Amino acid sequence: MRIGFGLPVSGSWATPERLVQVAAEAERQGYDSLWTFQRLLVGADQELDPVYRSVLDPIVALSFAAARTSTIRLGVAVVNLPFLSPAYLAKQAGTLDLLSGGRLDLGLGTGWSPAEFAATGGSVEHRAKRVREYVAVLRTLWNDEVSAFDGDLYPLPPSRMAPKPPGPQLLLGGSVPAALARAGEIADGWVSRSATDLTHIHRDVELVRAGAEKAGKDPSKVRVVCRGVVRLSDRPLGDSRRRLEGSYEQVREDAAWLVTQGVTEVFYDLNWDGRIAHPEADPSAALDLALEILHNLTPAGLG
Repeated sequence: MRIGFGLPVSGSWATPERLVQVAAEAERQGYDSLWTFQRLLVGADQELDPVYRSVLDPIVALSFAAARTSTIRLGVAVVNLPFLSPAYLAKQAGTLDLLSGGRLDLGLGTGWSPAEFAATGGSVEHRAKRVREYVAVLRTLWNDEVSAFDGDLYPLPPSRMAPKPPGPQLLLGGSVPAALARAGEIADGWVSRSATDLTHIHRDVELVRAGAEKAGKDPSKVRVVCRGVVRLSDRPLGDSRRRLEGSYEQVREDAAWLVTQGVTEVFYDLNWDGRIAHPEADPSAALDLALEILHNLTPAGLG
């Protein structure tokens, strides 16, 4: 099991100094990866959780962390692909992968916020086809000397994009059966969302791996990345608790349990903890608590 950690990208703790401090400390403590997520904007009349009110750009935040680390992987879960062209993202993500020494895990989603679709001119139509074409364009731009794609949604004339990156890993989000199977089929793996019911995550894993097997891939090689929305308590919680909630011991036990469900990686994300990532939280106290959690949940402590 690989263990990652969510960077400070939401709320008052999302500052340059704190982002760098968390990134460097996570690397020192043996975490495998750092993670961000995307929220472009929130409609003035939208009632969303505080986590979405103030969010750093995920690629820029990872680039900032990349410059201050050397080995830890850099992941985004997820960039919503209808909001920008695949050629633009191929250049941006490919540059980050190249400059970081091949450390990028690029998660892709299809989006859900009407305000963001309106603001970006994105389309909610043809989601399945859109994902397939988008991934195909990314791969040809990253891998082929002369890239081209004859698509209905994302046509790419014969082109050259350089320099070539070492090769970002592609992960797909999604929760419906078709999206899960597609992640196993055309991507390097699947990344769960914050609202995923971890009690039943084995069902999602089965669909992802079935998609890989149908495509002629080795299902055991497909990555299954779990966003771990961690909520710590100073005492153990009862049977009604969600997975990854409760005491440190309960969270570590849940991380180990996720391995038995087919999960290959989990990253602890504190951006959903109101004590840490709320826009009005005290940033110094938030950082102190986050570092305490980071130290108590180090990968070495899992076993």
